[in-house]
Amino acid sequence: MRIITGSRRGKFIAAPDHLPVRPTTDRAKEALFSRLASYFNWPSMQALDLFAGTGNISYELCSRGAAHVDAVDNHAGCIKFIARTAVELDFTTLSAHRMDALAFVNGTSSKYQFIFADPPYDWDGHEALIESVMHFGILEDDGWFVLEHRADRSFTSTPWFYDERKYGSVKFSTFVIQEDA
Repeated sequence: MRIITGSRRGKFIAAPDHLPVRPTTDRAKEALFSRLASYFNWPSMQALDLFAGTGNISYELCSRGAAHVDAVDNHAGCIKFIARTAVELDFTTLSAHRMDALAFVNGTSSKYQFIFADPPYDWDGHEALIESVMHFGILEDDGWFVLEHRADRSFTSTPWFYDERKYGSVKFSTFVIQEDA
């Protein structure tokens, strides 16, 4: 994986083969960050990367200057890799947390402008995660929650649904706080 732009632009990061991950493709990540760049102010951004895996999204956020990024994953190897890589890249605004994503969302008092989640595609908790993120008040009023999932899934009937974008065999569904939700 590589960092697309920012202070560590072009940096390649090789994750260990033994990690149970499926990193977001460069093509999909480029499209996502192109959208984010026109909407968010990086230096003030508080971000949350759920099911962080290798930290791919977290590193991109940090490279672009996000004020703080919390990376959450329940796999010890992933968290060790993220923490070690953050030190190597001097990303002092990145915090790695070994924890279940739903437990983190349900227990944090932090608020985020951007939340990204890339759970395993066969995970059966997508709806519960959407509900938790939107109900527990961790998303800022003008924030985005982006969920990566298989292209054959749809969350368009969710009250907070904003839009979806398809990139090959995956989709990014975006959810926002809406007054009538």
